Amino acid sequence: MRIAIDIRRINEFGVGTYTRNIIRALAQLDRQNKYFLLGPAAKVGEIGKLPDNFKAVPLSASETMRGEMHCSAALKRLNCDLVHIPHLFWFPRRMPCPYVLTAHDLLDHMYRARSGSGIKRFLHFNFTRRVIKRAARIFAVSRFTKNELVKLFGIDPARIEVIYNAIDQRFLSGHATDADRQFLAERYQVTYPFVLYAGRISPQKNLVRIIEAFAALKADLVKQELYPDLKLIIIGDELSKNPDLRRTVVRGGVQNDVRFMGFLPIEVLRIFYDLAKVFVFPSLYEGFGLPPLEAMAHGTPVLTSNTSSIPEVVGHAAVMVNPENVFEIMRALERVLIDQSLREKMRLRGYEQVKKFSWKNSAEAILLAYEQVAGTRSSAPPERKLASL
Repeated sequence: MRIAIDIRRINEFGVGTYTRNIIRALAQLDRQNKYFLLGPAAKVGEIGKLPDNFKAVPLSASETMRGEMHCSAALKRLNCDLVHIPHLFWFPRRMPCPYVLTAHDLLDHMYRARSGSGIKRFLHFNFTRRVIKRAARIFAVSRFTKNELVKLFGIDPARIEVIYNAIDQRFLSGHATDADRQFLAERYQVTYPFVLYAGRISPQKNLVRIIEAFAALKADLVKQELYPDLKLIIIGDELSKNPDLRRTVVRGGVQNDVRFMGFLPIEVLRIFYDLAKVFVFPSLYEGFGLPPLEAMAHGTPVLTSNTSSIPEVVGHAAVMVNPENVFEIMRALERVLIDQSLREKMRLRGYEQVKKFSWKNSAEAILLAYEQVAGTRSSAPPERKLASL
């Protein structure tokens, strides 16, 4: 087979993680089929060393009409059997071969759909639906996302295959060393116990309620004379676009106890995961939600939501709460901090939960789907399940 993969969004959160790891896993599995990575050549280097059957094909990152014309011409020139677009899109494309796509979430048609004109939302929705319906196969990263595609766009569920995400292998490289602890102390002045959030800084991540719950927690712990130095550390991008977070910190009187770290590379982030007392992630909406699994890989107790895809991902390894109830978040945080037997139980369950997700397994399922779409096997998608999810 001659397979193209669109890598033009490889620098984005979520989509980029997925694209890099799927390509790496395919490269380990498949040395026979030809793969063409369409996008700026400099981005291919971010994936790492690839075998000879993977070739970079320079293509502008632009997703304008001109950019899509160049993409179509490249696919035709390369005589591709299919192209994998690892994200949802809506801009019309004329492609000379079948395409498969990956649906991570439907945020653009839910939370983000509240902005923009009615005409723009109408066109965006209907163009997206047309794109999905014309796909030869759709990969959903969770059963939740599959169900959302069926309900929102009226897609036949038989055309959607659930193929789970997994964490980056660098989060499995062992626990923090004394040198790592010293690095955090010297570089970031972190020498105290902390509750951690890591992820996007956006409304559906529920950060305002995290801060409100933490402020209430601090007040309660003071009465019990527990954790006097406890801090909340927030790691994520685009803080400047969310001024309400700073206002919430001031309103809660925790200016000296909440730290915003901005974006951090995985090599540093893994140390924060490892040293955190609790990882808190009461997101309102997730198509999959990798951060809880990343924290579990380090034995860190996780407090998260009981909504969207999260229960499917964390199983029985996390404490789950109603993400809209600040008091419930606060009480759960306090319980996880204080109850040592619970912490140990969560640590062990977390390690086992992480093992259920593998990029190798995901790549095997995707490769099988490629073969089906290219016509080398039966066209019916296989039934793939994780028995314990």
